[in-house]
Amino acid sequence: MAIVMKISQRFQTGKKIEFMELEKQFAALERQGVLLKGERLLPLASREPGNTLIWQARFPDLAAAEKALELIASSPEHTRLYDQQKQFMQDTWLEFYEVLDY
Repeated sequence: MAIVMKISQRFQTGKKIEFMELEKQFAALERQGVLLKGERLLPLASREPGNTLIWQARFPDLAAAEKALELIASSPEHTRLYDQQKQFMQDTWLEFYEVLDY
């Protein structure tokens, strides 16, 4: 069963520019193949406020999504950027969704 993994990060509203500059560096690492490529979303009309960044990716199954999390956690490049970015975060959470292919 296919899975969508979403990582949501709520950032301080007054630090959007700083947060997004670091997020661009994460995206650059994805384009270089250093990190797993995902899709980034900012809410326009949502339950989540506009200062929430959502990163999501699709995986063939839950095991593949969990393996991706392990790769992220073991990446020194990700850790370096995350350590800079986390000062701007208010909250972060992880969600998994089953893709229904009817």
